[in-house]
Amino acid sequence: MKRIVQISFILTLLLAFNVFSTNAQCKGFAKKICKEELGAYTHDGNYHAAILVEGEEAELYKTFYSDQDYRLAICGSDNLPAIEFTVMDANSNILYSNADNDYGRTWDFNLESSQQLKIVIKVSTFEEVADDPASGCVAIMFGLMTK
Repeated sequence: MKRIVQISFILTLLLAFNVFSTNAQCKGFAKKICKEELGAYTHDGNYHAAILVEGEEAELYKTFYSDQDYRLAICGSDNLPAIEFTVMDANSNILYSNADNDYGRTWDFNLESSQQLKIVIKVSTFEEVADDPASGCVAIMFGLMTK
């Protein structure tokens, strides 16, 4: 029994280390690759990144302030299919969807009033079904134009 507990503990540590290592790699991807998508916009200092599988989606809520010029940038690992992002207000009105714009990776915007927006990120699926679905890092970055 003691041996089973030891093995379970070691497996738990290895799994935790693997998850930490994967998240650290994904954060590094966001810093090195995705941050460039912000161009002249100043990065807000937060790195939002996660490993997603094709067909999977994630949500993020963020507060934006009026009369500020923002850029939202999305990027994903090269092995992933197109990444769709939709931005909605508190009433679930769609303010922007990159699916309507050839799956563009950035959106520049300015709001008339401060509000919290919901960003939904969805990794689309490949046309051919594979035994092992593609997975990879997806990052979302926010930038502010400083005047």
